[in-house]
Amino acid sequence: MKKTYTQRSTQAGFTLIEIMVVVIIIGLLSAMIMPNLFKSKHKADVVKAQNDISKIESTLALYRLDNFQYPTTSEGLDALITNPGKNTWNGPYLDRKPKDPWQNDYQYVRPGTHNPDKFDLWSMGADGATGGEGDAKDIVNWEQG
Repeated sequence: MKKTYTQRSTQAGFTLIEIMVVVIIIGLLSAMIMPNLFKSKHKADVVKAQNDISKIESTLALYRLDNFQYPTTSEGLDALITNPGKNTWNGPYLDRKPKDPWQNDYQYVRPGTHNPDKFDLWSMGADGATGGEGDAKDIVNWEQG
């Protein structure tokens, strides 16, 4: 017996319209989700900067225990990595100079304007400039609890 096969006249697959509808749906979902992801990323960066500032403050406290004072403004945070010429220096207190989440140096001034008995330590935030509001706001040690 001879078998005969019938050929389908229609092809299986997606039409251009179906593909375009899927692409549009994906685009709409992305447009709704992406802003939330960027807000979450910014919040995470702010928390990281706050944690870094707390860690640097603790490290500066150790430096002060050894050297009886905080580094001067001119010595800066480099004094935590290399000896600024002190006999009582027991460092390095940090492996490398810390960078904020936006890859800028943390700012350090002693005596501080806001903490005259200690120091001011801050990140200039996402915009890399002093001051700012919203996402560009500076993250500072004098406002942390």
